[in-house]
Amino acid sequence: MGKAWTDCGFVVTQPNGSRLHPQHVSDQFLWLAYLTGLPPIRLHNLRHGAASLMLVAGVEMKVVQETLGHTSSVFTADTYTLHLPAGGHRSG
Repeated sequence: MGKAWTDCGFVVTQPNGSRLHPQHVSDQFLWLAYLTGLPPIRLHNLRHGAASLMLVAGVEMKVVQETLGHTSSVFTADTYTLHLPAGGHRSG
């Protein structure tokens, strides 16, 4: 796109780099899940699933916090460790 490229700082963008409306991204995700025969799930739920899987796998809380962009590992721990089996996370 050269000079026409707009750097909005997002990973998923319009072809010219400009921001997509969040609902458009969610709608496209639901459509792709439907086409592949997967059950409906909100795109945002993948974020929660990824965080939970990282913690169960033993990834340090600080790393999970930084991956999710939380400002505090206390918030991350409070949000994600309530639903994990005992010993499913390490503090960090």
